[in-house]
This record gives sequence, structure tokens and C-alpha cells, in this order.
Amino acid sequence: MADKIQNAYESSKNIYDDVLTQGNFFSRMYIKMFWSGTDDNDIARKVLSYIPDDFSGNLLDVPVGTAVFTEHKWASLKNAHITCLDYSTDMIEQAEKRLSSYTHIKCIQGDVGNLQMDDEAFDIVVSMNGFHAFPDKQKAFNETWRVLKPGGDFIACFYIKGKSKRTDWLVKNILAKKGWFSPPFQTEEELRDILGKMYKKVDLHIDGSMVYFHCVK
Repeated sequence: MADKIQNAYESSKNIYDDVLTQGNFFSRMYIKMFWSGTDDNDIARKVLSYIPDDFSGNLLDVPVGTAVFTEHKWASLKNAHITCLDYSTDMIEQAEKRLSSYTHIKCIQGDVGNLQMDDEAFDIVVSMNGFHAFPDKQKAFNETWRVLKPGGDFIACFYIKGKSKRTDWLVKNILAKKGWFSPPFQTEEELRDILGKMYKKVDLHIDGSMVYFHCVK
């Protein structure tokens, strides 16, 4: 499964940013037809708005992807210490090209299911468009919780099933088979139950078949 995911993101690296940011007509049509018009740019802005502009602590971004949505926000947090992690070496290489000039940001290759960080090492953990790709989601939930400090913030967005038959069909029959997404996928109710058992506060929102949320440990 890990090799399948690695290969899938390597093969899509030339179109990844364009699809997410709806950079051309075909990308916009794909989003409109299969994702109910959900705007990843808008969701990214909402996710990043949970992070104060004067944040100066330790932040983990997993998976960083190509940093297409996060580059400008991370660059502006000059007093923070930001670690960007991704399993895909191709994604990390593209992120490094964007972020290498910023001394407060480091990019590393790694597995969210086995983070090589100490317990309670981060004030904020951010996961954008990641959990629907992680093969072992429970390990990912456990590890992101483990490395987060008490009172810290877990902020994320990803696909959830049960909101659109068309989107669910696309994910099951194409995206999962290609390796871009990895089952099983949570419904809104299942996700609320998982987060509610792990975090003191949960602020969760739905946009089409995407969920975005802010939790406090």
C-alpha cells in the first residue's frame, strides 16, 4: 500500500497543484462535476485562519504536499519553528523548492503513522488533504495527538464519505484504486465520534464532501 501511494503521487506531481487550485478549465469542471464545486482554495483559507498571524511556537505540517496552499502563511510566521513532513519524496522535493529559503522551516520525509518526534513536541499540528490518503488512519490520529502539547491545536481538512453519491463513487472506483486515496473513510458521524473522544473541543464544518475542523487537546 505504501508503494502504491508513493507511486500515485509521483505520477500526479505535474498536475497536483493545478487540480487543487483549479488552475484551468478542466480542473474547474472536475471540481464542479465530482466535488459539488467545493473550492479547496477557500477551505485552505479557512483552515489557515485558525493559526494566529503572530504564532511563534512549534508547528507540524503533515502532509505538506507541495506547500501550494501553505507557503505564504508559513513564510510569514518568522518567529515560529515549522516542520513540514510528507511520505512522498516527490511532494517533499517540490515543497523544499518553495520553502528552502526560509530558515525557520524544515522539510523532512516521514510516515504520519510512525512520527519520529517526541511526545507533546508541537503547539499546532496541521493536516491538509491528508487523512483520506493515509492507509492507517487510526495510527495517524494517534500519532498527531501524541506529538501535540496539552492545550494544543489540531487543524485539518479532508474527504468524508456519505455526502455525495457522485463523489463517493469517484473516490471508491478511481481515486482509491489509483492510490491517491486510501480506504476506509469516515462519515461525519464517525469522525465526530473519533475527535470527540480525543479532544476537549471540536469545531467541525462540512463543505460538500470535505470536512475542515479545529480541535483543542
